[in-house]
Amino acid sequence: MLSSVTVIKINATPVPAESGDELAQRFAARAGAVDGAEGFEGFELLKPTDERLQWLVVTRWRDPESFEAWTSSQAFAHGHQGAAKPAAHGGPVSTASELWNYEVAGGSTGGA
Repeated sequence: MLSSVTVIKINATPVPAESGDELAQRFAARAGAVDGAEGFEGFELLKPTDERLQWLVVTRWRDPESFEAWTSSQAFAHGHQGAAKPAAHGGPVSTASELWNYEVAGGSTGGA
């Protein structure tokens, strides 16, 4: 049975201060790449505004199966194909990342 609770996947990635703009540009160039994925609900790239170097790639999914299908897809592989290259040649601007898993347990939509 599929979950009825939105799941949150956060890729926590340390990025050297001098590489942050490059990371943001790469995500901007691929904006919308995941939008058509089954079960995809939203995405944010969070830039640190303090001394931290850790950027957060936050995605929301209808269920864990939708996220797994995306990470197994050809589109996902295409977006991550430069992983073995140096950063200067299109490779990652960070060599580490950690995947955090959450589900929405409460909150508010704001407004009146």
